[in-house]
Amino acid sequence: MKIAMIGHKTVPSREGGIEVAVEELAVRMALRGHEVVLYNRRRKGQERSAKTYKGVALKDVPTVDIKGSDVIVYSVLAAFRALFGHYDVIHFHAEGPAGMSWLTRLFGIPTVVTVHGLDWQRSKWGSLATWYIKRSEKTAVKRADRMIVLSENMQNYFENAYKRETSFIRNGITTGTRRAPSEIAKLGLRGGDYILFLARLVPEKGLHYLLDAFKGIDTDLKLVIAGRLNDTDYVNKIREKASLDGRVTFAGFVSGALLDELFSNCRAYVLPSDVEGMPLSLLEALSYGAPCIASDIEENKVAPEEYLTLFRHGDPDDLRQKLEEAINTEVPAGRLGAQTEFMREKYSWEAVVDDTLSLYEEVCRSGRGKKK
Repeated sequence: MKIAMIGHKTVPSREGGIEVAVEELAVRMALRGHEVVLYNRRRKGQERSAKTYKGVALKDVPTVDIKGSDVIVYSVLAAFRALFGHYDVIHFHAEGPAGMSWLTRLFGIPTVVTVHGLDWQRSKWGSLATWYIKRSEKTAVKRADRMIVLSENMQNYFENAYKRETSFIRNGITTGTRRAPSEIAKLGLRGGDYILFLARLVPEKGLHYLLDAFKGIDTDLKLVIAGRLNDTDYVNKIREKASLDGRVTFAGFVSGALLDELFSNCRAYVLPSDVEGMPLSLLEALSYGAPCIASDIEENKVAPEEYLTLFRHGDPDDLRQKLEEAINTEVPAGRLGAQTEFMREKYSWEAVVDDTLSLYEEVCRSGRGKKK
């Protein structure tokens, strides 16, 4: 098949879970002999994408450097360009870009939408962007041939709100390589001497809860915050709050061996989020065997309680208690191996690709996508 994907920022990158998921799907589909084209966003001043990446074709789509508006401009231009690509399937990722699913359906192209999260719930969007995302959600419900969701919670939402049937296909993970401490020495770390937060630095990830919880704990452990330090009001507030606690270290954006080491050697990984689609960073941390603590929203319930500790979301006091327990509890012998094996079996990218390609084939066989 010839497949187009629209909605991510850029591939290759680890800017967010969508970018990771799109790359994993596209590269594996290309290895199976499919022709896959990714429409990358490119703001003014950004370096152009290479023409190909691991067998996947990359096409740049210009957009504006204005939060909220960039998604609209990009998705409109990408969708119009894709009309002329002779694709068997066009796959939109995320609710904002899915607002253009009406166009591809109008021209008879089989159209699939993956909802990675209910994006209108995210506090970073202004009123115009929130309105557009909600409108895009309704468009996808009405126009997409098939909709994919990443959790049963989201599946129930679309059934209850729209009576729309969706396909539940969870994300996969690539099991990381456990590494002994080396690169983390650059951050003043030895291994086993820090709590790790690794995610985008946006309000819905709940870092402010973690900082409030951590300041109340009597420990010499450090709190390492890994994520791109963009110049936003939220990041500035986080930096101001963190400056009052000398145990907090900002690692910035991390990848490669340093990423492996941070996951491999933390005392605990914490994801205190209010909103998630499917939390890839939490899945990755679990796959390295790290003790993990997460908020008790439905999307974070990705592993049994012997591998994952949940706290009441939005409650720093409960998070502090769970952190103290994790700090003072020895990890049972043999748990690391059992945990990584569980994650490897349950969250396989190859299985995700199997299910996604089967869905594409079903849409093409059924004759959906034709103009009505």
